Amino acid sequence: MGRVASPPPLANSGKRVIVERLADAPLQPLPHRATSGSACFDLRAAEAVALRRGRVVLVRTGLRMTAPKGTFLEVRPRSGLATKGVIMVNAPGTIDRDYSGEVRVPLSFLFPGSYRISVGDRIGQIRVVLDHPARFVLGRVRASDSRRGGFGSTGR
Repeated sequence: MGRVASPPPLANSGKRVIVERLADAPLQPLPHRATSGSACFDLRAAEAVALRRGRVVLVRTGLRMTAPKGTFLEVRPRSGLATKGVIMVNAPGTIDRDYSGEVRVPLSFLFPGSYRISVGDRIGQIRVVLDHPARFVLGRVRASDSRRGGFGSTGR
């Protein structure tokens, strides 16, 4: 397969995510935003798979990534696939800074039959998230008079 061009870097693009292409996967473009207003960076499939109802497939991207210091990465579903019955389970998925394996996207199909994913299809999105250091301490949590119940208790 020939060389795949990556989009030019954006001016003032900020922090850099280090990406490694895996030698055993088809060459894919680096994750990039589809438009200047996109919140996330598209991920593409590095393998062809048939999704079947009730089964989860970890679809390869052929990429390993390291988030910049002070951040972590999230893999999110694509709404365009959801409208076709393809869902990403465990969404959003967190890629910890100390994870060094291939990024894979866990996909499933909601309808009878199957849905075909081809090499190069957009299968998910990556988001760079600021990591706010915190620690948990014991204390007293005051009950709120305005919010009780959770799980849809505020209505539709």
